[in-house]
Amino acid sequence: MESLTTAQQQLYDWLVEYIRVNRHSPSIRQMMRAMDLKSPAPIQSRLEHLKNKGYIEWSEGKARTIRICEDVRGVPILGTIAAGYVNEAFTDDVERLDLNGLPIRTDDYALRVTGDSMIDVMILEGDIVIMRPVKDPQSVREGTIVAARVESGTTLKSFYRDGNQVQLKPANPAYPVMEFPADMVDIQGRLIAVWRGIDPDFTV
Repeated sequence: MESLTTAQQQLYDWLVEYIRVNRHSPSIRQMMRAMDLKSPAPIQSRLEHLKNKGYIEWSEGKARTIRICEDVRGVPILGTIAAGYVNEAFTDDVERLDLNGLPIRTDDYALRVTGDSMIDVMILEGDIVIMRPVKDPQSVREGTIVAARVESGTTLKSFYRDGNQVQLKPANPAYPVMEFPADMVDIQGRLIAVWRGIDPDFTV
């Protein structure tokens, strides 16, 4: 799917949140105020681009007909992430996780957790973690849970710097802290949410 410009992304994210909260689409005037614009023309242009790129359905001239396309709101599940030792994380996009109503960006993705090294922060095997790509590794704060690629694969751990070294810390005392030279660690994403499915047949 074609990517969005910064202005288009800003309007799209605002629309998703507004519709989630209010259960109806906004007026052009409301969008103008939200985007700090004095003219409706830029709003109409952005809406047209969002429509043409497949992010929304919209009848031109009828602002309150805007609908977020359901398939866009899904997050691609790109494979598994080891919450244990290390594995190969990414595969072809074969499945989408429906997260309608959450403030998900178009480049966010999901990984299914294998292993139990993060159980003390309530990330369990079988959970799905929602990750946001990291464009600037220097912006990652100490203690952030990340998908980190090292020589042997990718792992889900808490990120810490120690001089020129990076520590990837588990949340389970049964697992050791992993330590690597900083230039050998590729921070591919940071955790923004955890999705845990509930078995509808489960009874207490």
